[in-house]
This record gives sequence, structure tokens and C-alpha cells, in this order.
Amino acid sequence: MPKTSEFDYFLPEELIAQEPLKKRDSSRLLKVGREDATIGHHRFNDLPDLLQPGDRLVFNNTRVIPANLVCIKDTGARIALLFTHRVDEQTWQVIAKPAKRLKVGRTIAVEANRNILLEVVSHNEDGSRTLRLKEGVFDSIDSVIEAYGSMPLPPYIRREADPHDKETYQTIYAQHNGAIAAPTAGLHFTSELMKQLEDRQISSTFITLHVGIGTFRPVKEEDPSNHLMHEEFYQVSAKAVDEIRETKNAGGRVIAVGTTTVRTLEHCASMEQGLTAHKGSTKMFILPGYTFKIIDGLITNFHLPRSTLLMLVSAFANRELVLKAYNEAVAKQYRFFSYGDAMFLI
Repeated sequence: MPKTSEFDYFLPEELIAQEPLKKRDSSRLLKVGREDATIGHHRFNDLPDLLQPGDRLVFNNTRVIPANLVCIKDTGARIALLFTHRVDEQTWQVIAKPAKRLKVGRTIAVEANRNILLEVVSHNEDGSRTLRLKEGVFDSIDSVIEAYGSMPLPPYIRREADPHDKETYQTIYAQHNGAIAAPTAGLHFTSELMKQLEDRQISSTFITLHVGIGTFRPVKEEDPSNHLMHEEFYQVSAKAVDEIRETKNAGGRVIAVGTTTVRTLEHCASMEQGLTAHKGSTKMFILPGYTFKIIDGLITNFHLPRSTLLMLVSAFANRELVLKAYNEAVAKQYRFFSYGDAMFLI
């Protein structure tokens, strides 16, 4: 097993994309051939020509919620909340900054509407707090978040979220509320591109994984197998399973759009009964040496050095080839991370 430090590369600060491109599918696409170690440069809207009739793309249709909310204490001090886990309509777990003085029983108000009060009901082992809606015009915290929250942009985007991010930091096929980070490989797809893929007899399947706080959590252990993943909710329908099996049986390729899709499919396929309709939680961590059971290809953005996402990609295409491709992308000035360009590994 390679050490965490072996999943590193040099990235100039100016290549970290801070804004999305105006036309999503005009981003650049680096194609990596796993068997022949080839690297090719394309545009994302070339994708229909890089796939084959009979291929199937599998997408994560989670929807990012505007999970950042600013509240105030009765002293006037501001508290930044990130809503991370829904317990029920009235109750959510949050990461609070600063959190030290949020004692159980304390009430805080939403800064944008001080008539809405939230009460701290518990402290959790992971340092998070559990809050309950105490008072206000809304009947659920979900509604409060939608009305007053802002999009939880990754920390490497060094600006405040603006109203445009509610559209641009969201896939066009997002359907089920629950993610606090976008499945960013899907941000490149447009309605026009989806139609071109359909016309080329390239099929689409949708599953759900609500991307959680673990996406931003760096691997600090030198032995990456000691890294603890956070659990994330997923759901794979019987329809999705049937479509994937149909493609496999016909000799087509299953291509995951994003690492979240990979982890969902491979988690389900690793269960005793194999790939079946299922919902639950996963904290699957894919490292080099893993044998992939479902996917034949992967579309993904460029990921942080030493991250679990880079390790997953390296498991799929081997570390040396992936880092060679990343260095090529740096040399050619590709845009990196959530609002950046993409890779296609096949």
C-alpha cells in the first residue's frame, strides 16, 4: 500500500478554479487509457465521440442543499452553521464555528430572520451539535435552510457563495435533497449533451448518494488505510440495477460519472448478495489493490493531493499513470477541483 505522501503532486494556486465556465460542457477533458497508458486532450462536449453505442453512464442525482447558515447568540456573537445530517424535519446535526459556548439548552436566532430560533439539544462525539427548531414561521429546519442558507462551497474556493452558486454548484439532473457537496463530475453535463448521448445510443442510469462532510476531510495518517471515512446515505433502485445488468449482459461498458457513483455501486456490489436494490449508509474507502466489480470507466474532476478521491482514482488506473496525467494537466494549465476541468479514464 503506497503511503499518503505518495499521492501528492505540485499544483499552482492559480489553477484552482474559483468560478464555473459559462458553458458547462466547454470544459477540457483529459482522456486516460488505462491499458495503453495514453493521454489525450479533448473538450467535454467531445464525450459522445469518445464513448460507444451500448455504453451506460451512471449519475448521482443528489441535490446540494444551501447548508451554510449564519445565526446569532443573545450576546450578538455570530455563529456559522453547516447543516450536515438530517435527523427529522425539526432536528439536524450541524458543525458550528465557534462551537465552544453552544451549550445544551442554548437558543440561537437566524441572523436573516431573528424570529426563527434554534435550540441546542445535544453535543455529539464527533464535535457536532444537534439543533432543534424551537420557534418561527417555518414548520421545519429544511424550509429555514432553503430560505436563508447559502451553498456550502469547498474551502479551496476562496470567496463567499453568491446566489448564482445555487444553480452552478448543482447538476442539471439533481433531484433528491441531502448533499453538502456537489458530485462535481456531473457539473459538466448540459441538456444538449445529454440529448446527444441519447441519440448515440448511450444510456443513462441514476442512483443517489448524499455527499457528506468527509469529502473535505484530508487524509492525515501516513498509512491511508487508517483513515476513517464518514458515513453517507445512498439509494440504488431496482430499475438502476436492472439497467446496469442489461448493459453488462449485452457487452456494454458501465461508466461512473463521479467518485460518489463509484463508491455507491462498488459498495452495493461488495455485499453478500451482490449488486441489488438497496438503501442505507456507506463509508467505503477504495484504495489501490481494490478489485472493481461494476465500473468499466470513470468520468471525474481533478482532486486534492493526498485525498481519498485521488486514492480512489489511483486504484482504478494505477497511481503512476494517474500522477503522470495530473502532471500533464498542470503543464497544460487545466482548471482543478470542483469548478475545474475533467478526466475520462477508460
